[in-house]
Amino acid sequence: MNTISCIVIDDEPLAVQLMESYVRKTPFLELKGSFTNGKEAFAYLLDNPVELMFCDIQMPDLSGIDLSKMIPEETKVIFTTAFSQYAIEGFKVHALDYLLKPISYDDFLASAKHAFKTVTTDIYPDREQSVRSIFVKTEYRLQQIDLDNITFIEGYKDYVKIHLADGSAPVLSLMRMKNLEEELPSDRFIRVQKSYIVQLSKIEAIERSFIILGKDRIPIGEAYQENLFKTLGGGSILPK
Repeated sequence: MNTISCIVIDDEPLAVQLMESYVRKTPFLELKGSFTNGKEAFAYLLDNPVELMFCDIQMPDLSGIDLSKMIPEETKVIFTTAFSQYAIEGFKVHALDYLLKPISYDDFLASAKHAFKTVTTDIYPDREQSVRSIFVKTEYRLQQIDLDNITFIEGYKDYVKIHLADGSAPVLSLMRMKNLEEELPSDRFIRVQKSYIVQLSKIEAIERSFIILGKDRIPIGEAYQENLFKTLGGGSILPK
């Protein structure tokens, strides 16, 4: 599995400990070091470049903003701060994201996923062709799901239900359909209704306004018909 290297920088020891714990429970992040001031972090980065930096903004001697201007462009930055007024400054130096303290793991994870997608796409421009699995938060852990095992995804207001081809119980995850859709390779998965995403290779047949996936019948939304049939190469008219 691909991982991205990262460091944590914060002048508050408790904040460092929290961020370290978040990084360690996130399988696609590899913690390379933690620092309580920007100068130490910069000295480390001179000989040990990393792909991602979680960095506080307001620090003595060398601020997070100033540090971000000194590091290679390839190192992405996610700022962490208790002061919302620094958000504009952060984005002026092209920060990847901005996390406002106190930082929940849900917010951290969403930001980390965005960083992972950005970094790996830069390294592997054809990442959509190579990605084989996704991580979703379920209960108190991150669960890895092979894309080949997904038949379709059902969306509700605040969570999704991922239906699996191997017959195991569907995986429930507290996340929005749109966020999950952005993580899935667009050449393999397609939205066919407001509440449904299907894997193209799992479609057995299309009958009237329904997609047949084994025992499941997925309704096709009117607004999604044209895109679905263009993708399948069958025009834009549903079979009668």
